[in-house]
Amino acid sequence: KNSESVKVVVRCRPLNKVEEGNGNYRIVDMDLKMGSVILKRPDGGNEEPKVFSFDHVYDWNSKQETLYNETAATIVDSVLQGFNGTIFAYGQTGTGKTHTMEGMPSPEEMRGVIPRAFHHIFNEITAVASPDKEFLVRASYLEIYNEDVRDLLAKAHTSKLELKENVDSGVYVKDLTSYVVKSVKECDKLREFGHKNRKTGETLMNKDSSRSHAIFTVTVEQCVTMPDGHVSIRMGKLNMVDLAGSERQSKTQATGDRLKEATKINLSLSALGNCISALVDGKSSHIPYRDSKLTRLLQDSLGGNTKTVMIANMGPADYNYDESLSTLRYANRAKNIQNKPKINEDPKDAMLREFQEEIQRLRDQLNAAGGEGGGGGGGGP
Repeated sequence: KNSESVKVVVRCRPLNKVEEGNGNYRIVDMDLKMGSVILKRPDGGNEEPKVFSFDHVYDWNSKQETLYNETAATIVDSVLQGFNGTIFAYGQTGTGKTHTMEGMPSPEEMRGVIPRAFHHIFNEITAVASPDKEFLVRASYLEIYNEDVRDLLAKAHTSKLELKENVDSGVYVKDLTSYVVKSVKECDKLREFGHKNRKTGETLMNKDSSRSHAIFTVTVEQCVTMPDGHVSIRMGKLNMVDLAGSERQSKTQATGDRLKEATKINLSLSALGNCISALVDGKSSHIPYRDSKLTRLLQDSLGGNTKTVMIANMGPADYNYDESLSTLRYANRAKNIQNKPKINEDPKDAMLREFQEEIQRLRDQLNAAGGEGGGGGGGGP
């Protein structure tokens, strides 16, 4: 089977006003051509800077559009061909994960990966759809908050949902709402509705800190009718994941609910790190996917039937040296994960298949009714 590595890119945000006001300075350099990150230890004397290489790196001047076109667009194209794809943002709290994945609705150049993917999908469908090539697009949006899975598109969005597993579709969320969407506008509405329901809270490091991991999933089914009448269905699933940030209580000054949230966030990120380590060390026969809800839901994205891009977000400031080094090491390990993506042909859970079968049943009923009405039917060929 063809295997391919997880693609890993790193994005570094600019120094923010608070950091500038506190006299912090940048300890990160990036070589955009070589795809390398150079991290200098603050007041490190003669210590050599640490250098890491990735598929792409994006510095504090990088544009949302450039990052999308170079890293996310190929994954979305693959989903339109019937592959599964995952794009996920990882990094310390306050490094720009939500900015990268969601961005701002306006001006247009500030849009993040998720809204750009909506435009990409529907532009492509409009360009290639024809009477013998039909598409069906569905969307769902969930969060994992304190290790509970919640449906961000449900009216009772605080209800806890269960994870289930079956042979055909792997791990899935029981009773998760899935909407058929026909336009970018409908996708945007769902994203805005779900985003309002998502758990955020203020910490010392980020006034609008994501307190949950969020996964927006778009499923694209396509049905192609061949000249001989044979029908082929392909189904690609795109997971766009905005992880909550790893954090140190000593820096965020989290107490009460914020501290409880942080503990759960760090536990699930640690489980994710353990899975990545087990996948690349070559010695582990057991990968601990079951240690958290997050790793169970990302199981196929890490070592399975999915094309995956990890966007590691980092801050530039001297006081975050330890966290930045940890992020770069984490991302560096993830480069070695081997996935085995394949086109999902004629999947059993395709909604278009149900529609096809329903149409065929109705046709058969009509034919039967027509035959009976035509003088006794004459015993068919």
